[in-house]
Amino acid sequence: MIQFVLMDIEGTTTSVSFVFDVLFPYFRDNIQSIVSRAEEPEIAAILKQVQDLAFAETGESLDQAGAIAALHQWSMADRKVAPLKAMQGFLWEEGYKKGDFRGHVYPDVLPKLKEWQKEGIQLGIYSSGSVKAQKLLFGYSDYGDLTGYFNYFFDLKVGQKRDVQSYQAIAQAVQLPPETILFLSDVPAELDAAAQAGCQTRQLVRPGTTASPTHQQVADFNAITCLR
Repeated sequence: MIQFVLMDIEGTTTSVSFVFDVLFPYFRDNIQSIVSRAEEPEIAAILKQVQDLAFAETGESLDQAGAIAALHQWSMADRKVAPLKAMQGFLWEEGYKKGDFRGHVYPDVLPKLKEWQKEGIQLGIYSSGSVKAQKLLFGYSDYGDLTGYFNYFFDLKVGQKRDVQSYQAIAQAVQLPPETILFLSDVPAELDAAAQAGCQTRQLVRPGTTASPTHQQVADFNAITCLR
């Protein structure tokens, strides 16, 4: 019996195109705006993380301009590193609040969130995007503020999404046996890791997704049934 549904965002609850065609370009178009605000505590802390990571990876000591350039380069490469995700969340917050865009959520998602919540199933998000960015997307979504439907939000602080240990850590955090957790994602490698941790899995095969023969496939949330 499923007690907790854990969801990926990109390609699962939300279209990949929203992330790549709206969020990522917005970040790159506005990254230079932080130059004049680099002394603000939150921005300064993220830039320090960028400098530390760059030094650990390459031995190079970056100045402020170099750190900002690194963020732009990492964004172009879609790197899953915490400082980039943190700065993206910072700039996206301003975009959401100004109404420059709203978080895309597939229309089949909200009815299922309501159904599962009514059945007493806990709900959570696990994404490479920061918890802040996750809450912004669902807080400023096409359907209003959806954050109240979720009991948990997890990001890379719990581990990489293709690591078995990450799903074990999530099971411990929610205090449930892995076999009572259903993980939804479009990425086979993430589903593989979750399955190896003992979780149940479904692959969302949205338009443009390549189906994996190793996981049960569903076209959308409407096809996810019989959890109780």
